[in-house]
Amino acid sequence: MISNILTITKRELRGYFGAPVAYVFIVIFLILSGFFTMHVSKFYEAGQAELRSFFIWQPWLCLFLVPSVAMRLWAEERRSGTIEILLTLPVTIGQAVVGKFLAAWLFIAIAFCLTFPLVLTVLHLGHPDLGPILAGYLGSLLLAGAYLAIGGFTSALTRSQVISFILAVVVCLFFVLAGWPPVTDALTKWLGAGSQVVAFVAALGFMPHFDSIQRGVLDSRDLLYYASLIFFMLCATTAVLHNRKAS
Repeated sequence: MISNILTITKRELRGYFGAPVAYVFIVIFLILSGFFTMHVSKFYEAGQAELRSFFIWQPWLCLFLVPSVAMRLWAEERRSGTIEILLTLPVTIGQAVVGKFLAAWLFIAIAFCLTFPLVLTVLHLGHPDLGPILAGYLGSLLLAGAYLAIGGFTSALTRSQVISFILAVVVCLFFVLAGWPPVTDALTKWLGAGSQVVAFVAALGFMPHFDSIQRGVLDSRDLLYYASLIFFMLCATTAVLHNRKAS
């Protein structure tokens, strides 16, 4: 089983770097990350050797960039008809789903690794605590994985990459806003402090879990949240593809 997943992962990862779109994505990601970190957040003016100004933008950058990677996972396979060939290989649908997800996740992880000049910059400017920086990268990668799992699910629902992208952005935006402090504060004013609804919405959203991790607090509940969400969306994607195959 693991060998089948690794075979698909390698196949898909080679496919990413065999097309110019991958390099365009990486360049855009690096430019936008640098721009928002250095200029919009006024990195040098802050006078602090830390990368909070980098991580604070990741939920919003990944909100649009990650679905652009995920939209081709299954929509392109269905549009071109290669999904039938893939599913005739000696692999299960679940193995194919996990393999393609891991390949896309590794691709995004490589893009994050290429932001290392920012880490070198803060190391040059001062003596930062590397714990929150490493935790911030972990949180960003988990958040991207959640976006990617949702994008893979929407990609399995349609042949159109554009529709898949729009659906993924809308669903991911819901999860982002569900736990975003301005939204939870508004709900608290409306429903009152201590409301179970507010607590449920806050727990459902990405932001409280992401903020906790990128501050350097590795709570098992936050890690379990992302792992559970990714697992659930991968299972949902597998169910959709099983249904398509049966029909």
